[in-house]
Order: sequence, then C-alpha cells, then structure tokens
Amino acid sequence: MLMPRQKTPDLSLPTLDHGAFDLTNDGSERGTVICFYRGLHCPICANYLTELEKRVDDFAERGVKTIAISSDGEDRTRQMVDRIKAGKLRFGFDLSLEKAREWGLYISTSRGKTSIGIEEPALFSEPGLFMVTPEQTLYYGSVQTMPFVRPHFSELVGALDFAIANDYPARGEYQGAV
Repeated sequence: MLMPRQKTPDLSLPTLDHGAFDLTNDGSERGTVICFYRGLHCPICANYLTELEKRVDDFAERGVKTIAISSDGEDRTRQMVDRIKAGKLRFGFDLSLEKAREWGLYISTSRGKTSIGIEEPALFSEPGLFMVTPEQTLYYGSVQTMPFVRPHFSELVGALDFAIANDYPARGEYQGAV
C-alpha cells in the first residue's frame, strides 16, 4: 500500500506528443496529478478524461502538472485522445500491469466487448487518481475496484487551493499501533 508522505514507486513511460514521462524529474512546482484509467474500451473513462482535460489549466495555475495513463498501447491511446478531443492533457501509454499493481491498482480480466463495442484487453488496471509532490511523495491517493463513482477534479482543484493557502500536509501517514 502506498503511504502518504512516503516515496511513491518510480514511473517512466512514453507519452503521445510530449516525449518520455519520468515522474522523478517531471519538474512541476507543486506536484503531478496522475490519472490511471482503464483504457479505450471504457466509456466512463472517456467522460472522466474529458473532465480532466477541462481542468488542465486550473491545475497548471496552481503549479501542478497532469497526466493520464493506461496499459493501452500507442494506437489505442491515440484513439482515446481523438475521441475526447484532448489537446492539453498528457497521455502516457504502455503501463505494465506489474507497475500498475506496484501503484496499488486493481487488475481486471476481460468481459469481451463493452457497451460501446470495443474489446477489453485480456487484463487491464482499474482507475486510480494520485497527487504526487515534486519530491515524489504521495500527497493524495484514490484507487477503485470499479469504473464508477470517481473523485471530481473540481473538488481536487478546490482542495489544492485550501492546501496551498493553509500549508496543509498529506494525511493518513500514521503507521503505528492502533
């Protein structure tokens, strides 16, 4: 399990149109929002990523970079970018399932074609949303077993405003006896 205020796993992978992504040296002032999504086959992911695309500038104004990542290859990732008409959001691809599991993501098996007629990969990761500090420690994390009921990006932007104004630390860090 990832722990707040502790180093996250390393994360390096190719992106569409933005060169290689390496979390270790992403170079943001306040951190990086990493949105792990299920893949092209997921219509809920398309809607969710459309919302993140609308918030890229809001995060950037607060010194936070954004990236969406899945296990899809380059072709399926490009299809997702085209589907949602993304122009600002970085998209990483070829996330290994071993790396997904290292980040605490759940792995699902294919159920065939989805409601939009696209075949699910044999194995893929379920969604996760993380905010990682420039020092590569976990500030915020949410992982899911299903594609439904995800955190709202507008609330995360508002939470960032509060955290910045109040120098609010990452929470959930206690590991002692209970």
